[in-house]
Amino acid sequence: MTGRTIPAGRPGPTAIRETWRQLQDSVGEDAPRLRAAILGLLLAAALQGLALAAIAPVLVAAFDGRDWPGALRWLGICTILMVAATAARWWAQGFDFNGRMAAATHRVRLRLGEQMRRMPLEMLHGHRTGELNSMVINNVDENLLTTLTILNLIFISVVTPLVTGLALLVLDWRAGLLVLVVFPAILPLYRWRRPAIGRGKRILGAAHQQANADVLEYTQGLPVLRAALQAGARAGRLERTFRKLEEIQIYGHRKGEKPNLIVSTVVELGLVLMLGLGVAFVVAGEMDLALLAALLVIVVRLSEPLATFILYTAILELIEAALDRIKALLAISPLDQALPARTPAHCGIRFEAASFAYAGADAPALRDVDLTIPEGSLTAFVGPSGSGKTTLARLILRHADPQKGRILIGGADLRQIPESALRGMLSVVFQDVHLFNDTVMANIRMARPDATEAEVREAARAAQCLDFIERLPLGWNTPLGEIGSRLSGGERQRISIARALLKDAPILILDEPTAALDTESERAVQRAIDAVVRDRTVIVIAHRLSTIAGADQIAVVDDGRVVQLGTHSALLARPGRYRAMWEAQLAAKIWSGRA
Repeated sequence: MTGRTIPAGRPGPTAIRETWRQLQDSVGEDAPRLRAAILGLLLAAALQGLALAAIAPVLVAAFDGRDWPGALRWLGICTILMVAATAARWWAQGFDFNGRMAAATHRVRLRLGEQMRRMPLEMLHGHRTGELNSMVINNVDENLLTTLTILNLIFISVVTPLVTGLALLVLDWRAGLLVLVVFPAILPLYRWRRPAIGRGKRILGAAHQQANADVLEYTQGLPVLRAALQAGARAGRLERTFRKLEEIQIYGHRKGEKPNLIVSTVVELGLVLMLGLGVAFVVAGEMDLALLAALLVIVVRLSEPLATFILYTAILELIEAALDRIKALLAISPLDQALPARTPAHCGIRFEAASFAYAGADAPALRDVDLTIPEGSLTAFVGPSGSGKTTLARLILRHADPQKGRILIGGADLRQIPESALRGMLSVVFQDVHLFNDTVMANIRMARPDATEAEVREAARAAQCLDFIERLPLGWNTPLGEIGSRLSGGERQRISIARALLKDAPILILDEPTAALDTESERAVQRAIDAVVRDRTVIVIAHRLSTIAGADQIAVVDDGRVVQLGTHSALLARPGRYRAMWEAQLAAKIWSGRA
């Protein structure tokens, strides 16, 4: 990355006042205690500065005036100040030690989890799982767990030298001036470097999130990649992600090398200047040699914190970047709940001139859809890939709201139905079933946690699950592995159908549940579906038209519009998209049989 610059379009550092506000919001109810802890660190740094300044009168009294009682008195003052500084710092960092910071971190994670439950699912789908994992784990830790430690180091780098110099001004203006001659040069250097540091840390944070997402995706997809002989190819993509992360890190170190060198040089030159001026003052008889010796002791103690000040502030920029990412996620508003709240009078569904476009899409996914799905009917959505079938189902599930028009259930606008009531009315059997690394019993009972064991077993029986559950090593108590990896595709589908049966919701959406199954699994899943569709309003997203020939109505979707609507026989009786699709599938089946 030699010769490249950090992209100017990246967001720069957050204002310190805004960062402080975000930090207080993060710790919530512990904000007053955090403020007290930070004041304690400030007090500790100031007391440490006074203690260092007290070294000067100790040495002057002992080695210049031979005033041993005075030296002991100042030594006692120095010791008391040091003990007080240590006590104040220990008390302040008790915010970490007594678990308050860990508790605050826990609450931030709970807030992020609650936000992910509340935010529109379409917006959640725009974040990769690894990125969210990085935000909930790494960013929260960066946000809180190191805050007081870094602030303590920064205060020692800034407040302690400033207080030491000001205190020495009272003793001898020349001594105070010599200490303060180095300190003011640090702040302009920090202001000069802060925008670049802020952009760099944000770019680095984004690269870390990308790497986390790619690692998780590669790990989860490894069985598929191995089967497709693509493990090495995808590993190459992962390696490119790691290489990009390495380049950003190297670039950041190289860009920081000169500023860090400049800061260190300024500090060292300041110390040399201080020594030279001190010697000049001693030779001119304007300063005691003992005082110069004390200044050298003080400067040796302060030189390292001053020289590493920029490094500490770079870590502070990481904290600010993490706070910004957390704030951005928490700022996403949930879908509006319109008032007054309404309860659906029945389970019929109605689309009224509904249009919807995904964020960033060139064209709308749905265009002025008008469609009625009667209560207790079986309605099939068919059409080519990308026509809008799944979008129709997602809008019923209220993953998002249409930008125009509305959707009603039982005469009530979805936006007026309370979320809990809407969720209670809907069951979904997805094409891609997600099972959790928990027992069979827990995965099915998830649909209704208060269900009895007998009810869970009955739902599993109706969903044709008992035969394979009994073959599992621990039966109902067998953990199913990550994403249900212990089961086949057909078995996972039947577990999903058992969930739907157990929930017993009046509206059921089936998203191509048999599209990727073999013949035997498809028959078993179809028998399970036959059990679950009775006495419900059912919507089926179908690819194979033969599976929905008995539907009460078939909606043919193309380019975001419902272009045909009717029964199987009625649609075949007239030219149109449906008949063309049927004839194409029939020809493919005949050709396949001949082959």
